[in-house]
Amino acid sequence: MPSAYLIANVDVTDPVQYEEYKKLSGIAMKAHGAEICVRGGKVEVLEGDWNPARFVMLKFPSVEAAHRFYDSPEYAAARNARAGAAVMRMIIVEGT
Repeated sequence: MPSAYLIANVDVTDPVQYEEYKKLSGIAMKAHGAEICVRGGKVEVLEGDWNPARFVMLKFPSVEAAHRFYDSPEYAAARNARAGAAVMRMIIVEGT
């Protein structure tokens, strides 16, 4: 079964409120076995005009596991905490 990557590009609009999202999303990640590949950090553009302010990439053992994380009560609490604090663009990509 191929692994899956949850990839997010985040524009934080309220850094103070976003801290609560980070705390709750961390709890959800731990509960659902997410492997943190990237969570924040410096972004350097090599080509094109995409310049995400905050980039996150999580690894899961399968697409189904990534969906279980996203649909979980733990992550729902994080999403509620994030409302109004950030613009989130998120995808799941099947990996190898």
